Amino acid sequence: MAVESDVLDELHRLRNRVPQLTGSLAATVDGLVLAHDAPGTEPEGLAALTAAALGVAHRIADATARGEFRELLLRGTEGYVATYAAGPTAVLTLLADGRVNVGRLHLEGRRSGARIGDLVAVRIGPNREAATSAEHVPVPASGTARPIGTLPVRTPQRPTHQPSPQAGGHRRPT
Repeated sequence: MAVESDVLDELHRLRNRVPQLTGSLAATVDGLVLAHDAPGTEPEGLAALTAAALGVAHRIADATARGEFRELLLRGTEGYVATYAAGPTAVLTLLADGRVNVGRLHLEGRRSGARIGDLVAVRIGPNREAATSAEHVPVPASGTARPIGTLPVRTPQRPTHQPSPQAGGHRRPT
Protein backbone atom coordinates (compact mmCIF):
# COMPACT_ATOMS: atom_id res chain seq x y z
CA MET A 1 0.00 0.00 0.00
CA ALA A 2 1.43 3.37 -1.01
CA VAL A 3 2.00 6.22 1.41
CA GLU A 4 -0.80 8.24 -0.23
CA SER A 5 -3.50 5.70 0.54
CA ASP A 6 -2.26 5.20 4.12
CA VAL A 7 -2.25 8.95 4.71
CA LEU A 8 -5.65 9.35 3.06
CA ASP A 9 -7.05 6.65 5.38
CA GLU A 10 -5.73 8.64 8.36
CA LEU A 11 -7.35 11.83 7.02
CA HIS A 12 -10.70 10.02 6.71
CA ARG A 13 -10.42 8.65 10.27
CA LEU A 14 -9.60 12.16 11.50
CA ARG A 15 -12.69 13.54 9.78
CA ASN A 16 -14.81 10.92 11.57
CA ARG A 17 -13.31 11.88 14.95
CA VAL A 18 -13.81 15.64 14.42
CA PRO A 19 -17.11 16.18 12.58
CA GLN A 20 -16.61 19.96 12.29
CA LEU A 21 -13.63 19.44 9.96
CA THR A 22 -14.39 20.73 6.49
CA GLY A 23 -11.13 19.56 4.95
CA SER A 24 -7.69 18.15 5.55
CA LEU A 25 -4.44 18.00 3.64
CA ALA A 26 -1.12 16.25 4.18
CA ALA A 27 1.81 17.68 2.28
CA THR A 28 5.58 17.75 2.26
CA VAL A 29 7.19 20.77 3.88
CA ASP A 30 8.07 22.09 0.42
CA GLY A 31 4.46 22.07 -0.78
CA LEU A 32 3.86 18.76 -2.57
CA VAL A 33 0.49 17.12 -1.84
CA LEU A 34 0.69 13.68 -0.23
CA ALA A 35 -3.07 13.21 0.26
CA HIS A 36 -6.11 15.42 0.71
CA ASP A 37 -9.72 15.29 1.82
CA ALA A 38 -10.71 18.89 1.18
CA PRO A 39 -13.75 19.21 -1.10
CA GLY A 40 -14.09 22.62 -2.70
CA THR A 41 -10.42 23.45 -2.11
CA GLU A 42 -7.56 23.41 -4.59
CA PRO A 43 -5.11 21.03 -2.82
CA GLU A 44 -1.98 22.12 -4.72
CA GLY A 45 -2.64 25.77 -3.91
CA LEU A 46 -3.33 24.99 -0.25
CA ALA A 47 -0.15 22.90 -0.05
CA ALA A 48 1.88 25.77 -1.53
CA LEU A 49 0.35 28.28 0.90
CA THR A 50 0.99 25.88 3.78
CA ALA A 51 4.65 25.60 2.77
CA ALA A 52 4.95 29.40 2.65
CA ALA A 53 3.29 29.79 6.07
CA LEU A 54 5.50 27.02 7.42
CA GLY A 55 8.62 28.87 6.30
CA VAL A 56 7.45 32.04 8.07
CA ALA A 57 6.47 30.05 11.19
CA HIS A 58 9.94 28.46 11.32
CA ARG A 59 11.55 31.88 11.05
CA ILE A 60 9.36 33.33 13.80
CA ALA A 61 10.05 30.36 16.09
CA ASP A 62 13.81 30.71 15.48
CA ALA A 63 13.85 34.50 15.85
CA THR A 64 11.97 34.32 19.14
CA ALA A 65 13.90 31.30 20.46
CA ARG A 66 10.73 29.18 20.80
CA GLY A 67 12.26 25.94 19.53
CA GLU A 68 11.15 23.77 16.65
CA PHE A 69 7.85 24.34 14.85
CA ARG A 70 4.95 22.30 16.21
CA GLU A 71 1.71 23.95 15.07
CA LEU A 72 0.14 27.06 13.63
CA LEU A 73 -3.47 28.20 14.15
CA LEU A 74 -5.35 30.77 12.09
CA ARG A 75 -8.81 31.92 13.10
CA GLY A 76 -10.97 33.65 10.52
CA THR A 77 -14.55 34.86 10.66
CA GLU A 78 -15.75 31.58 9.11
CA GLY A 79 -13.58 29.10 10.99
CA TYR A 80 -10.07 27.81 11.57
CA VAL A 81 -7.02 26.66 9.64
CA ALA A 82 -4.59 24.62 11.73
CA THR A 83 -1.24 23.27 10.58
CA TYR A 84 0.66 20.62 12.55
CA ALA A 85 4.14 19.20 12.13
CA ALA A 86 4.00 15.64 10.80
CA GLY A 87 7.58 14.58 11.30
CA PRO A 88 10.51 16.47 9.78
CA THR A 89 9.35 16.25 6.16
CA ALA A 90 5.55 16.63 6.23
CA VAL A 91 2.74 18.81 7.59
CA LEU A 92 -0.95 18.33 8.23
CA THR A 93 -3.33 21.21 7.51
CA LEU A 94 -6.89 21.08 8.83
CA LEU A 95 -9.85 23.28 7.89
CA ALA A 96 -12.63 23.52 10.47
CA ASP A 97 -15.79 25.53 10.87
CA GLY A 98 -16.19 28.09 13.65
CA ARG A 99 -18.13 25.71 15.91
CA VAL A 100 -15.20 23.31 16.35
CA ASN A 101 -13.88 22.62 19.83
CA VAL A 102 -10.34 23.99 19.39
CA GLY A 103 -8.97 21.78 22.16
CA ARG A 104 -10.31 18.70 20.39
CA LEU A 105 -8.96 20.02 17.08
CA HIS A 106 -5.49 20.32 18.62
CA LEU A 107 -5.67 16.91 20.30
CA GLU A 108 -6.74 15.05 17.18
CA GLY A 109 -4.56 17.16 14.84
CA ARG A 110 -1.44 16.43 16.90
CA ARG A 111 -2.21 12.72 17.03
CA SER A 112 -2.87 12.50 13.30
CA GLY A 113 0.20 14.59 12.56
CA ALA A 114 2.33 12.14 14.53
CA ARG A 115 0.77 9.16 12.71
CA ILE A 116 1.28 10.77 9.32
CA GLY A 117 4.86 11.63 10.25
CA ASP A 118 5.46 7.96 11.09
CA LEU A 119 3.86 6.80 7.83
CA VAL A 120 5.96 9.19 5.79
CA ALA A 121 9.15 8.32 7.68
CA VAL A 122 8.63 4.59 7.03
CA ARG A 123 7.93 5.10 3.33
CA ILE A 124 10.35 7.95 2.68
CA GLY A 125 13.52 7.20 4.61
CA PRO A 126 17.05 8.54 4.01
CA ASN A 127 17.69 5.97 1.25
CA ARG A 128 14.16 5.60 -0.11
CA GLU A 129 11.86 7.54 -2.39
CA ALA A 130 8.08 7.32 -2.59
CA ALA A 131 6.04 8.67 -5.47
CA THR A 132 3.30 11.17 -4.84
CA SER A 133 0.43 11.41 -7.27
CA ALA A 134 2.55 13.29 -9.82
CA GLU A 135 6.11 13.64 -8.55
CA HIS A 136 8.74 12.19 -6.26
CA VAL A 137 9.01 13.56 -2.74
CA PRO A 138 12.48 15.04 -2.18
CA VAL A 139 14.58 13.15 0.34
CA PRO A 140 16.41 15.38 2.83
CA ALA A 141 20.18 15.32 2.58
CA SER A 142 21.86 13.85 5.65
CA GLY A 143 24.00 16.97 6.11
CA THR A 144 21.14 19.48 5.86
CA ALA A 145 21.31 22.03 8.65
CA ARG A 146 17.60 22.95 8.53
CA PRO A 147 14.40 21.19 7.44
CA ILE A 148 13.41 21.24 3.79
CA GLY A 149 11.25 24.18 2.85
CA THR A 150 12.43 26.44 5.63
CA LEU A 151 14.15 29.72 5.01
CA PRO A 152 17.41 30.78 6.60
CA VAL A 153 17.01 33.08 9.57
CA ARG A 154 18.60 36.48 9.28
CA THR A 155 19.27 38.19 12.59
CA PRO A 156 18.71 41.96 12.35
CA GLN A 157 21.84 43.99 13.03
CA ARG A 158 21.84 47.19 15.03
CA PRO A 159 23.27 50.19 13.19
CA THR A 160 26.76 51.20 14.31
CA HIS A 161 25.81 54.89 14.20
CA GLN A 162 22.75 56.98 14.99
CA PRO A 163 20.88 57.82 11.79
CA SER A 164 20.58 61.52 11.17
CA PRO A 165 17.07 62.94 10.54
CA GLN A 166 16.19 63.60 6.91
CA ALA A 167 15.39 67.12 5.76
CA GLY A 168 11.68 67.77 6.06
CA GLY A 169 11.19 64.65 8.16
CA HIS A 170 9.28 64.48 11.38
CA ARG A 171 11.15 64.78 14.64
CA ARG A 172 10.15 63.34 17.91
CA PRO A 173 9.95 65.76 20.80
CA THR A 174 12.82 65.28 23.26
